[in-house]
Amino acid sequence: MKEYFKAKYLALAIALVLAQGCARNPVTGKREISLMSTEQEIAIGKQSHPSVVATFGIYDDQQLQNFIKAKGTAMAKISHRPDLPYQFFVVDSPVVNAFAVPGGYVYFTRGIMAHFNNEAEFAGVLGHEIGHVTARHSARQQSSQLLSQIGLIAGLVLAPELGGLAEAAQQGLGLLMLSYSRAHETESDKLGVEYSSKIGYDATEMADFFGTLKTLSDRSGQSIPTFQSTHPDPANREKKVNQWALEYQKAHPGNYTAERADYLRMIEGMIYGNDPKQGFVENNFFYHPELKFQFPIPGTWIYENSPSQFQMAPKDGKSMMLFTLAQGNTVEEAAQNIVKQFNLQVVENQAATINGNRAMVLISRQAPQEGQQQQQQAQNANNTVQIATWVIQHGSNIYALHGMSYLNQFNSNFRTFQSVAENFRNLTDPDKLNRKPDRIRIKAAPRDGTLLEVLQSLNTPANYINDLSVLNGLGLKDRVTRGTLVKTLSK
Repeated sequence: MKEYFKAKYLALAIALVLAQGCARNPVTGKREISLMSTEQEIAIGKQSHPSVVATFGIYDDQQLQNFIKAKGTAMAKISHRPDLPYQFFVVDSPVVNAFAVPGGYVYFTRGIMAHFNNEAEFAGVLGHEIGHVTARHSARQQSSQLLSQIGLIAGLVLAPELGGLAEAAQQGLGLLMLSYSRAHETESDKLGVEYSSKIGYDATEMADFFGTLKTLSDRSGQSIPTFQSTHPDPANREKKVNQWALEYQKAHPGNYTAERADYLRMIEGMIYGNDPKQGFVENNFFYHPELKFQFPIPGTWIYENSPSQFQMAPKDGKSMMLFTLAQGNTVEEAAQNIVKQFNLQVVENQAATINGNRAMVLISRQAPQEGQQQQQQAQNANNTVQIATWVIQHGSNIYALHGMSYLNQFNSNFRTFQSVAENFRNLTDPDKLNRKPDRIRIKAAPRDGTLLEVLQSLNTPANYINDLSVLNGLGLKDRVTRGTLVKTLSK
């Protein structure tokens, strides 16, 4: 009887969720479970935008920003959800990627904009990203995960003897969600064909861009698109998208354009790769020419740089260091703000001078929140994080350099943290201070020949050749006719 009532009330709860969350999908027209309202989607977009900007920054090119806004607005009007408050941005990242946030916020990196060779390629990916929004993929993914988890929990409540299978069930749930993600990508590819075609672009060019993605993903050491295991293989997508594009054009005869020359002229001068003014790594040092400082990076560590912070860590993940701006007018005030912001328990602190820069050094641990006495009692050297913080005043800014690891490994990591912090110093090397980024330059081919022959005739440095093959969406042996616009690179 007890299990009967459990099942009865659990079934009732699930029925209520299904009844309250059932809605018609704008793209498929089918009724489906949705636990995220349109208002919630819009709110998520607005809340996420400041974090996206802080992570990447907005790329400083008003012409490009106006272009993506105009094309995005035109496409949004013919989409399945034209009434959303869409926003479109090019963000300042060299990574080849585009992504959408619920509520209509769509972002393209300058890295992916550099790899498009015409407006039609861009429009296809734009349609793909708008498709994620119009088909409510984020909401559907959330709902599917929640309902699958409800089903899993129901099975464990009704048959507790099956508890040992929970881990296997969770793994099965993960595979199910993976298939949903692939299905969503395929649906968005179809929408990319439809939307870009509706505003007059040749969607077979979108298919060609998947060839570029395939080349990028095959290259080692390259910043590749975030089309990983949850995304279909780019080569398969190229074939399918080309087929859908041809079918659409056959069903809707018209004049579908690529607009290659206008697009290439628009991206003339775009920064390619890392922008040195945002900081760069060379020979195990991080240099920041604009802020005029440098510090070392442990030789085997991996790192990631963004406008808001620089982080690095060994590959085993057992420690890490984080460099960021600190808030305060003095190092003492900044240190107090850090302690308060992160709820730290200071073990020791002292004033210091680091290569002529005033500093404070703190050793601390994160304090448990109120009401977490049991958690506090359970803390030990294996699960307690200890942090070494160097608060450094340099010029008009104050920086915080945090080194952290578990308490039982802190002493062995401290010397590494200390070596990085104590080698923070002014950057005076003119070569580093005046480092210029690579920029895309558009030139007319001076002769008929292979892409390699054309690039060589334009006096292209050898170290640029392979990148330019990918940037132009061509193989080095592909033929290029005289007068054709091609991408080159220069400082």
